Amino acid sequence: TPRSWCSARRCGASERRQTGPTTLTTSDDLLERIHRFRQTDRWIFSTMLFSACLSLYASFVLSTDAIRLAANPKVGLPCNLNEVINCSAVARSWQAGLFGFPNAFLGLMAEPVVITIALASLAGVRFPRGFMLAAQIVYGLGFVFAYWLFFESTFVIGALCPWCLLVTVSTTLVFASLTHVNLRDNNLFLPTSLHKTLTKGLRLGVDNLLVVLWLGAITTLVLAKYGPALFG
Repeated sequence: TPRSWCSARRCGASERRQTGPTTLTTSDDLLERIHRFRQTDRWIFSTMLFSACLSLYASFVLSTDAIRLAANPKVGLPCNLNEVINCSAVARSWQAGLFGFPNAFLGLMAEPVVITIALASLAGVRFPRGFMLAAQIVYGLGFVFAYWLFFESTFVIGALCPWCLLVTVSTTLVFASLTHVNLRDNNLFLPTSLHKTLTKGLRLGVDNLLVVLWLGAITTLVLAKYGPALFG
């Protein structure tokens, strides 16, 4: 009947009005759970572990390539794709052995330490604040060194090494993860007001945004510098 039909319309409208806020609340709860999960040790140290393993693997490949070039400077490396993507050109430069030995050896020494920290933290170990501060400083120096090598390769040497680029990206992710946990736990001995401001940014995901923008800017820089020559 018309009255029943109208009643059904009102009932349907009422149901839609009731389900709307519930759906919104469910979405908000999901986002909140994601934000909370990003603050957990499982997420932070798993990301650190994965990134450090990538960097260690890349350092191993670069180390073996350096040994091959030392034995035969004219040997062709598998990652010599063209004039721009050319591992040999990078490996033969003075920047590749700044301290008198291949830079990749530093990765073979540093990344196992990071992997140990990540695995121990996932197992429930809590390192002293002073130790984590020292780790932040030392890895921060490694982060700066990685980007110095990147800019030297891009603008001075004029060639890029895919394995070096992988080290640059993975170093960035490790540094971001280490900084996240140290800010979260106030291992950097920051003033209270500054610590509260920075941890609020972590909860909002500002650090993730910064990492994405940073890597996007680096990618754009490489494309703008070399363009089609990358694929030539």
